[in-house]
Amino acid sequence: MKKLTLLALLFLATTVSKAQSDIDVLLAAGVDDAQRFANDYLAPGTNGLMHSMNANWFNTADVKPLGGFEISIIVNASSVKDENKMFNLNTADYNNIQFVQGPSSQMVSTALGDNDPTVFVEVEYEDPIFGNQTEQIELPDGIGSENISLLPTAYIQGALGLSKGIEIKARFVPKIKTDDVSLSMYGAGLQMEFTKWLPADKLLPVAISGLVAYTHLDGSYDLTDSSGIQGENQRIENDTNTWLFQLIASTKMPVINFYGGLGYIKGKSDSDLLGTYRVTNGILTSDPIVDPFSVSSEVSSVRGTLGTKLKLGFFRLNAEYHLSEFNAFSVGVNFGFR
Repeated sequence: MKKLTLLALLFLATTVSKAQSDIDVLLAAGVDDAQRFANDYLAPGTNGLMHSMNANWFNTADVKPLGGFEISIIVNASSVKDENKMFNLNTADYNNIQFVQGPSSQMVSTALGDNDPTVFVEVEYEDPIFGNQTEQIELPDGIGSENISLLPTAYIQGALGLSKGIEIKARFVPKIKTDDVSLSMYGAGLQMEFTKWLPADKLLPVAISGLVAYTHLDGSYDLTDSSGIQGENQRIENDTNTWLFQLIASTKMPVINFYGGLGYIKGKSDSDLLGTYRVTNGILTSDPIVDPFSVSSEVSSVRGTLGTKLKLGFFRLNAEYHLSEFNAFSVGVNFGFR
């Protein structure tokens, strides 16, 4: 459960906490090798998280009238496909890493997968006294080793109707802070209903609208207790930003409605390994490595959405499914007026 929590908050934190001794050796082998591996290992996880963050921005194309509002509690999860669980590690792209067994190019676990069987690599590094040395390490698994195949997010969302077919939205996760982890998320959206501009709007059985939404996530993980590497102020900081552009259509019935749409998600997630790290071998210590590296991943995907909404007075319940690079589903409990 701890790994799942860290994964949902910050994937790089999961990597370091699970493979702390391996990171020590990888830094000894060179920052470039450690950065390349971390980037390939983490990218599927952060990409899946960006898809999960963008579910349930809407539950109808029929925007609220002036003064109408809705407060929602939303839970999302994107699913992990087999293709996201592994990546091809080619040692020809690395300076100081070789597989212990097998060919020089092999499929290994990402942050979402599991190495079965265990994969070992040999890392070459330069000792200040004994010269060129090698050490064998085990490559880290991902959440697949704990039979987890979903990337969850949850938040509170509000929507307010303005005049002329315009609705504004906001979502947020209040800042969560523990001894090691801090996290906050917020977003804002604008939905405009095109059918509201037609003279026969009230007679039409369907509504059509467009949505633009922005979401931002900040995360930080203190490595002091889990790094296993000497140093100061060791931490990981994550900055994730996404945009969603969506065309929406829905029915306009009193109780049960259906909605769907076609959208486009664009986003980038940056994770920085910060602080001072002194790689040691017994009593010997290397020169300090300061702010070793940054890794990033990007998404740029079309998605389709299908959903349904039940309305009983001021209480509403909706569920939806998204088809994209990472498929996602979401449920919302909504309380609204008008």
